[in-house]
Amino acid sequence: MRHEFMDLLERAKMAREHAYIPYSGFAVGAAVLTGQGEIYTGCNIENASYGATCCAERVALFKAVSQGEQDIRAIAVVAGAKQPVPPCGICRQVMVELAPQALVVMANLEGKLEIREVGQLLPGPFGGGFL
Repeated sequence: MRHEFMDLLERAKMAREHAYIPYSGFAVGAAVLTGQGEIYTGCNIENASYGATCCAERVALFKAVSQGEQDIRAIAVVAGAKQPVPPCGICRQVMVELAPQALVVMANLEGKLEIREVGQLLPGPFGGGFL
C-alpha cells in the first residue's frame, strides 16, 4: 500500500466492520480525507427496498459535507473482493459533485491497491452547468 494512504485505508477497513448487509453480505468501508486532515468514515447500509440502500462512499462523503467540509482530497474504498472494487455509478456522480479533485484509493483486504482521479472514473459527467 502507498504509505500516505495507509491510515485512510485502515479507517475504511474498520468502517467496513459496521456495514449493515443482510441481503448482499458484501461489506464495504470508505474513508474520506479532507484538506484539513480530518477523516470521515462510512459503511454500506442496505435496505429491503433496495433503492433506499446507501453505499459506503456516499455515507462518508455526506458525513464530511454535513460537518462543513468542502475540500475533499481522497476517498478510500475497501471491500472483500479478489480485486479492488471501484465505486458504483451513483457514487461516482456524487464524487464529481462533492470531490471533483479527489483521488479514489480502491483496495481489497489483501492489500491490492488501485488509485484513480475522480475524473478518470466518470468522464463527461453531468453537472450543475447543464441546469
